[in-house]
Amino acid sequence: MSGGAGGFRGAVFALALVALAPAARADDPDLLSAGAGVYNFLRDSKEAQLRLEYDFSYRFVYFIRPIVGMFATNERSFYGYGGLRVDFEICQHVVLIPEAAVGYWSRGDGKNLGGATEFKTGGEIAYRFDDYSRLGVLFDHISNAGIFKTNPGVESLLIIYSIPIGGPRSP
Repeated sequence: MSGGAGGFRGAVFALALVALAPAARADDPDLLSAGAGVYNFLRDSKEAQLRLEYDFSYRFVYFIRPIVGMFATNERSFYGYGGLRVDFEICQHVVLIPEAAVGYWSRGDGKNLGGATEFKTGGEIAYRFDDYSRLGVLFDHISNAGIFKTNPGVESLLIIYSIPIGGPRSP
């Protein structure tokens, strides 16, 4: 990824979203999310991906929520991660969810990402139903941020379904 003016404009846009969009409901429950989609989405050598993620209702600094997750591809690549996300309510039922994580990646027979430590950034846009379940589309990018000699990166596009665990929580 290149920085410069494009990176600065992206950062300003992200900060504007944070400032303008209200945080999601304070009583949102923990969520168990499952997804399926395409790994290496922007390249010719695509793979199938299955993902499982746990999104905690606990918040840091009012709106930042911890996550843990993992995914596997049909080429036996595996990624286990932990990170942070923010839920922004765009309108009554639509939630925008940027997230960032770091984790352990294993190649299997898939694409070489350069090393075992990989970073994941991306976002989801989801429809939140009245029962707190969600259906969304997630796009993310995984790379090692240049800490290894090889750093090709990979993008994923998934359909995600999240179910509430334990019911709504109080703040």
